[in-house]
Amino acid sequence: MNGIIKQIEKGKPFFEKISRNIYLGAIRDGFLAAMPAILFSSIFILLAAIPEIFGYKLPENVSTWLWKVYGYSMGVVALLVSATTARCLSESMNRNMPTNKKINSVSVMLASIVSFLLLSVDQIENGLANGYMGTKGILAAFVAAFITVNVYKFCVLKDITIKMPKEVPGTISQTFRDVFPFSFAVFAAVIIDTIVRIFFGHSFAEAIITLLQPLFTAADGYLGISIIWGAMALFWFVGVHGPSIVEPAIAAIIYANVETNLQLVRAGQHASNVLTVGLGNFVGTMGGTGATLVVPFLFMLFAKSKQLKAVGKASFVPVCFAVNEPLLFATPIILNPYFFIPFLLTPMVNVCAFKFFVDVLGMNSFMYVLPWATPAPIGLILGTGAGILSIVLMLLLLVIDSIIYLPFIKAYDDSLVEEEAKKSEVIELEEKVEAELEEKIRVAAEGEKHNILVLCAGAGTSAMLANALTEGAAELGVNLSSTAGAYGSHYEIMKDFDMIVLAPQVNSYYEDIKKDTDKLGIKLVATKGAEYIKLTRDPKGAVQFVLSHFE
Repeated sequence: MNGIIKQIEKGKPFFEKISRNIYLGAIRDGFLAAMPAILFSSIFILLAAIPEIFGYKLPENVSTWLWKVYGYSMGVVALLVSATTARCLSESMNRNMPTNKKINSVSVMLASIVSFLLLSVDQIENGLANGYMGTKGILAAFVAAFITVNVYKFCVLKDITIKMPKEVPGTISQTFRDVFPFSFAVFAAVIIDTIVRIFFGHSFAEAIITLLQPLFTAADGYLGISIIWGAMALFWFVGVHGPSIVEPAIAAIIYANVETNLQLVRAGQHASNVLTVGLGNFVGTMGGTGATLVVPFLFMLFAKSKQLKAVGKASFVPVCFAVNEPLLFATPIILNPYFFIPFLLTPMVNVCAFKFFVDVLGMNSFMYVLPWATPAPIGLILGTGAGILSIVLMLLLLVIDSIIYLPFIKAYDDSLVEEEAKKSEVIELEEKVEAELEEKIRVAAEGEKHNILVLCAGAGTSAMLANALTEGAAELGVNLSSTAGAYGSHYEIMKDFDMIVLAPQVNSYYEDIKKDTDKLGIKLVATKGAEYIKLTRDPKGAVQFVLSHFE
């Protein structure tokens, strides 16, 4: 088993390179930027639909108003994503472009919106048909964003622009500089739209969905969903944030299928599309990647070693809200031979069990989008319409996952019990570290204020260290403030901080963000798994860790 893991680990640099691809990053960050609209719409869809599940029919005017709000948020999500993806991609490209040649992110967003409308929307009398402005048009949104940004990049680098006299104000001058790239980007969409309509008779958005439908159908099968969520777990097992690699490839279809399922249910039919965003959040990764929801509870109930009992007590709350980094790095599960099989097998079994309930037993698949941090049992039940079968499935998954993980936990626990019996406390070293900490704190309390930004993939793990720093600073009287953030949404605020600390899951982006921090004179620190988890539990130690990098 160790040999297999070592061979897999050799591929880590390649996996990290993929995770840092600017196009995958733009898709991820574009969705992250548009997520407020998606979550906002989910509130209204639940208010409109859940009462009907329990036999209560809302007044017609109330129901119409709720569905209207949903339609004007989720119904135009592809339009929003075309803009946010273009902005994120342009910002990534700007970091590698000459200082005096930068892409105007605002202009790129506008051009991408126009290009997307050309590629996706049909003109009807007195308006536009919005069938592909929602989740069905997300693939076209990505294409519009990628084409637009690359056209802008070409024009900027080749200096294809309208040059104004230096006396003209900068804002007006920038407007004229963007005329050519804007026009060329939109014209490229016009050409694509014209060609596609000649050969296919409908929009590019509809054509690309039709063309890729066989692939989506295959991905919706037992083998397809097993590979998807098994791959996520495999990447995470070697220390690379798996969802950053896999999710961008399926982002369009997992949101489109939710919308399709909802329309099927409203038409009185079966919501049969399994490959959805809810399948990942609440089944394949219930409790986090590797489907680890049951693991902390198994630690607390069955482990005899002090280490696993402590990890279980410290991690069961964040794991319930799908933040499982404390568990992954403190156990550790990452690169631990004892957990290789259950970490990969459990999510694959879960998604296959879900598909069986949908295809064979007739349970509805996910038809609502809920926040990813919703506890998995609640998300599974509500997201599928709160049916009896969903409750049965949830209970069954908890039992299955426990059965899969428990033998491996017991084996690892036995090895830890032996290790703990051989360990002795190193009191002298601890006293020395404590003395050094007190001296650094005394100096820091008299110095200037430090502002720290902690980044992770979704702002959940980073909040743990940020809170520890805040608690430690208050307790020790150190002039220090800390803020948690998600990588990809930090570009606008990073200039306000003195140091950025990267959580383990975003360490692969170190070289990318370092270019920005070096320009701004900001300190950048990357943390390792076990080290990071230890800091989140030790407020004083977290303060010491940060202060040591200012020396």
